[in-house]
Amino acid sequence: MGLFILRRLGVMLLTALCLTFIVFWLTNLYPNLEKLAKTQGNFRMSDEAVESYLANRGYLQPMPVKFGQWLGVLPGWTNEKDGEVTGRCFDAGTPEEQRDTFCGVLQGDWGRSTVFKDDVGALVATRLGLTGKLMFFVMLVMVPSALVLGVLAGMREGSATDRTLSTFSIASTATPEYVSGVIFIAVFASSAFGLKWFKGSATSAMESVSFENFTLPVITIALYGMGYIARMTRASMTEVMTAQYIRTARLKGVKFSNIVLKHALRNALIAPFTVIMLQFPWLLNGVVIVETLFNYKGFGWLLVAAASNNDIELLLAVSVVSVVVVLVTQLISDIGYVYLNPRIRIS
Repeated sequence: MGLFILRRLGVMLLTALCLTFIVFWLTNLYPNLEKLAKTQGNFRMSDEAVESYLANRGYLQPMPVKFGQWLGVLPGWTNEKDGEVTGRCFDAGTPEEQRDTFCGVLQGDWGRSTVFKDDVGALVATRLGLTGKLMFFVMLVMVPSALVLGVLAGMREGSATDRTLSTFSIASTATPEYVSGVIFIAVFASSAFGLKWFKGSATSAMESVSFENFTLPVITIALYGMGYIARMTRASMTEVMTAQYIRTARLKGVKFSNIVLKHALRNALIAPFTVIMLQFPWLLNGVVIVETLFNYKGFGWLLVAAASNNDIELLLAVSVVSVVVVLVTQLISDIGYVYLNPRIRIS
C-alpha cells in the first residue's frame, strides 16, 4: 500500500506541474497581457506604451523564466529606471538589505489581484472557505439521500419502487441548476406563489448560515448530483443482488434485510465511492451558476470575477487550487477503492 501511494503521489506531482504550466502559458498569452496593460493603464495606450508597461513588470520574459519566477524557483525580475529599483519581490523604495530574491508559490506568495487590490492567497483562502461550507452541507444532503435511493431501487430490479426512484433520479440529473434554481426562487422565495419561506439571496449565509438563507442553494446543487450517484448505486446494487453468493444466502433462508446490509451493501458501494469522490472537484468549480444565481460569493464566484476581469494572478491561483483538489480527490478515490476491493489489494 505504501509503494502504491508513493507512485500515485509521484504521478500526481508531475501531473500538477504539467497542468499548471499549461494554465500559466494560456493566461500569459500576449493578447491577455495586452488587455491587462490597457485595463491597468489606458485603453488608448499605444503599442509602444503597452510594450513598455509589460517589459517594466517582467511580462515579456521567456515563458519558462516567468513560470520559474512564479513558482519561486528562479530569482524574481528587477528593473531600474531613473535611479529607482523595482522588482517582483519588493516595492520601490525598499532598502537593499530587505529585498527578497525569491518570491513565488513555494514561498507562499501568490501575487496581488489587479481587480480586488488584495493579496491573492488571502482572497482564495476566504472564498474557498465559503465554498467549502456550501460543499459540506451539499454532501451532507446529497450523498445519504442518493445512496438510499440507489439501494432501494436496486434491491428489487423492475419493481414499481425501482421505476419510480429511477425516474426521479433521471429527472433530477437532467434538470440543470439554473433551471431548478430559478424555479425554487420563483416558488419558495418570491411573492408570486405566496410561499416566501426562504430568501432568494444567500449573501447573508456568508456571515451566518441559517435554514432560511442556505436551503435553496444547497437543495439546488444536491438535486443535480443526487440523481447521478443514485443511478450508479442502483446499477451496482442490481449487479450485486444477482451474484451467486447472494442467491446462496437467499436459498439458505437468510433474512432479506441481512442479505442487503451485511452481504450486498459493501460490494455495491465500490463503484459509487469513486463517483462520490468525483463530486468534490465538480462542486468546487461547478457551483459557479448557483453561487452567481443566489449571490453567494464563494470560489465559483471568484473564478468568474477573475476570468471576466482578466485578473491573471488571481485566475492562476484559482486554476492551480482546482487542479490540486482534482488530483487529491483522485488519490483518495484510488486509495479508498483499493481498501474496498480486496481483489485489487491482494494483487
